[in-house]
Amino acid sequence: MAVEKFFQLRQHGTNVRTEMLAGLTTFMTMAYILVVNPAILGHDGGMDLGAVFVATALSAALGSLLMGLLANYPVALAPGMGLNAYFTYTVVLGMGVPWQTALGAVFISGVIFLLLTVTKVRETIINAIPTGMKHAVAGGIGLFIAFVGLQNAGIIVDNQGTLVGLNPDLSDPSVLLTFFGIIVTTFFVVRKVRGGIFLAMAVTAIVGMLTGVVPVPKGIVSAPPSIAPTFLQMDILGALEIGLFTIIFAFLFVDLFDTMGTLVGVTNQAGLLKDGKLPRAGRALSADALATIGGAALGTSTVTSYIESSTGVAAGGRTGLTAVTVAVLFVLSIFFFPLVEAVAGAAAVTSPALIVVGVMMAASLKEIEWKDLAEAIPAFLTLLLMPLTYSIATGIALGFIAYPLAKWFAGKGREVHPIMYVLAVFFVLRFIFL
Repeated sequence: MAVEKFFQLRQHGTNVRTEMLAGLTTFMTMAYILVVNPAILGHDGGMDLGAVFVATALSAALGSLLMGLLANYPVALAPGMGLNAYFTYTVVLGMGVPWQTALGAVFISGVIFLLLTVTKVRETIINAIPTGMKHAVAGGIGLFIAFVGLQNAGIIVDNQGTLVGLNPDLSDPSVLLTFFGIIVTTFFVVRKVRGGIFLAMAVTAIVGMLTGVVPVPKGIVSAPPSIAPTFLQMDILGALEIGLFTIIFAFLFVDLFDTMGTLVGVTNQAGLLKDGKLPRAGRALSADALATIGGAALGTSTVTSYIESSTGVAAGGRTGLTAVTVAVLFVLSIFFFPLVEAVAGAAAVTSPALIVVGVMMAASLKEIEWKDLAEAIPAFLTLLLMPLTYSIATGIALGFIAYPLAKWFAGKGREVHPIMYVLAVFFVLRFIFL
């Protein structure tokens, strides 16, 4: 059978049925992005909601298909959580950068990612960044998107005395529905229900519709919305302005390390690592880079590998057929836009997902050497300043400035890779002159 031979199913001890069920499992655990991403980029970011929905589905399908066919890994891709929030709330709304230019920055980051992968410079960069700082960035993004979720839900509001504070009117129906959503989501994920976040969103949306907080959808199935409002709308030349370099760097840095971490984690779980190394790493990273380039062209923020792929591996997925199955399901999802349209503007439905995914991302903080203050202080600054400055790039920049200094003060300056010193100097110059 051609499929069995291409994906080497027998060698991996699996079959078509198992791979397809694993693909369905993975899709269910990450399907929430079909609602959350259009809500962030479209409803909040000013982009066309329908076009972003289609771009989300198609970019996820493209990335998963490339991963399955090029690398033969059971790893699915979709627009990344964290970077989509950074794209909208920091770059577009906070800095006033047009979303077309922000898409251009995403496109450029994807091209650089691809070049780093093809030239194998990626390994030098990956080895140059301290492990603790990688975990600090992941944890900081978790705090950032959880903070965004609490704000969008109206739980955290402006406060003149303390900048932010708890909403004094917690009896607001939308706030109450958000609390309900957090409770339901927590129940499902703690009980390890497959697709728990997606199912919790569905339950919250239904309760919201019954109570009048969430509008009832006009239908269930329809022809897909037009992707024309976002397709090939990225402004690449505008993104080349020197002031946007740190934005491009943030997109690139997070995608690169998020992808490597996910690939190593998922393939290790699947028993696919050889002597601790990732076979076909170049192909897998190329698939991720091409997905980001394609995603920007379609009209969405950075596409990256999803750790939720581990649920498919737990269900028996071992090859790229799992990822290809996910790709097919994402393509089919474009016909269900009426459901997304109804709930995308309801923060009470999407915010619990942001908060709980933030918790999951913060789990990496346990890997930081907290007793070594030369490691702990830069890491702490990185993760703390991301939500406080509302910027992933600023958190990375200040953390990367602090790291060489802290190590130098500790008499361990020679342990720091030269690339870290170069980045620290660059970020200092950026804060002085830009």
